[in-house]
Amino acid sequence: MVMPFIPSSFLCVLLFLTCFGNLYPRVALASVTRHYKFNIRLKNVTRMCATKTIITVNGKFPGPPVLAREGDRVVIKVVNLVANNISIHWHGIRQLQSGWADGPAYITQCPIQTGQSYVYNYTITGQRGTLWYHAHISWIRATLYGPIIILPKQNESYPFVKPYKEVTVMFGEWWKADTEAVINQAIQTGAGPNNSDSYTINGFPGPSKNCSSNETYRLKVKPGKTYLLRLINAALNDELFFKIANHTFTVVDTDASYVKPFETDTIYIAPGQTNMVLLKTKNISSNAKFLMAARPYSTAASGTFDNTTVIGLLEYDGNNITSTNSSITNLAVPPLPPINATTYVANWTNQLHSLANSRFPVNVPQTIQRRFFFVVGLGTNPCPKNQTCQGPTNTTKFAASVNNISFQMPTTALLQAHYYQRWKGVYTTDFPNTPLVPFNYTGTPPNNTVVTNGTKLVVLQFNTTVELVLQGTSILGAENHPFHLHGYNFYVVGQGSGNFNSTTDPPKFNLVDPDERNTIGVPSGGWVAIRFRADNPGVWFMHCHIEIHISWGLRMAWLVMDGQLPNQRLLPPPADLPKC
Repeated sequence: MVMPFIPSSFLCVLLFLTCFGNLYPRVALASVTRHYKFNIRLKNVTRMCATKTIITVNGKFPGPPVLAREGDRVVIKVVNLVANNISIHWHGIRQLQSGWADGPAYITQCPIQTGQSYVYNYTITGQRGTLWYHAHISWIRATLYGPIIILPKQNESYPFVKPYKEVTVMFGEWWKADTEAVINQAIQTGAGPNNSDSYTINGFPGPSKNCSSNETYRLKVKPGKTYLLRLINAALNDELFFKIANHTFTVVDTDASYVKPFETDTIYIAPGQTNMVLLKTKNISSNAKFLMAARPYSTAASGTFDNTTVIGLLEYDGNNITSTNSSITNLAVPPLPPINATTYVANWTNQLHSLANSRFPVNVPQTIQRRFFFVVGLGTNPCPKNQTCQGPTNTTKFAASVNNISFQMPTTALLQAHYYQRWKGVYTTDFPNTPLVPFNYTGTPPNNTVVTNGTKLVVLQFNTTVELVLQGTSILGAENHPFHLHGYNFYVVGQGSGNFNSTTDPPKFNLVDPDERNTIGVPSGGWVAIRFRADNPGVWFMHCHIEIHISWGLRMAWLVMDGQLPNQRLLPPPADLPKC
């Protein structure tokens, strides 16, 4: 990993911090500019008896951490040394006036071509906690991802007990096949993609697979200590439950926003989401071992997702003998909720409330200027003439849509087209506020499931207050859809099952201490309501974070216009912005 350039007096501190060890600030660091260099290159990695060449950052899998403090400027030079086009998204970073650094290919930038480089330059404003970065083009983020760790400002501390140590835990998926081949085949045939072969914890599939006995993530802890776990779901296509046998967690943060602490023995985390939890270890003798486990939450049809469990090991310090596979398999796997536990997921979401105190206030828009009702779910596209497809029927391909519009990716970056006023022929601004044809969204699916296709945006004037209801559907099955909004945090003011009722549901909204997030699940067979203020000019992607759904078109974009003041306007593009 290339270390950030900081004053030499703080070098020993940073060396200690960047090893996923004790990240609690011991020395007050001034706001600085953190420089990183990311070389995107290939690396041979062996998992489950097979060696595979994967795309990595600096040869690391998962990638190295980006470490900063709230208020720091982060400058990351990304050099593309692979044959694939690359772009990187800094997931959850607000990117105030720095939309050029957001990263989604063909939305805010053209991708970085082979042999080229691009410098992502942004300031972390009003955020602290755990976020992450990942490739944002095709399915390359299967292996190109890593954590963003944002420490509190100097002389500030966390609003919870000082942890003895901090540990980053990233969940992912592992394919023996080339994921680019997997998605290309799915798009060509119109079928669902092949499933991954395993889930991973910090890149390791655990001992439950053949040839993976030595590929188990091990977390060593000391008795009677408090550990801060930074949990990140980097899986491509699956929401997950996570549990450590005979231990409980105290949830203190979601998506880099503090929440009112609550205890649980099981974590639910969707792709794109992060959680910070406190783990208090037991006052027991050393050498004790407990299994940790993660497996999917899904209401999709059996066989359409990776129905496996990944195992890790929690080891109490003092065990100097490497655990054998047999010793691990003799341990009890912690019981997890049923795979389709929609009630558990709904209850989990309802437990989340912002701190909402004087130090960390909430700013929920109380008066709404624009209301939107987006129906999200699956659908179909007709099979091309003289071709047999493998979608729901042999004459259709799988598709997905928002308000029946399946988003078509442009070949020119939307933000560039907007900034230079060359948008004609690239996008239109007639995205509908509500479905053009209302129906019983969670009832019997309509006879016609065909979607329309286009590159349509919603235009918002600067500082507009927005309420958005995302309504799930039962078309081709009811599924949870974790939606991520780029460039913004939002408040989750309500959720429910069935169809949203615009008369009876809004009076129940929580406008006092709702959870603040950047990624939220649209409940399977239900709806979720969010609010935000459009105070960040630019073009901002919003999409389902299940990768096959975004590939099928479950995405759209908001165009937020400049305000009148200099600090309310998008800055000019950098000179090295990649060209299409």
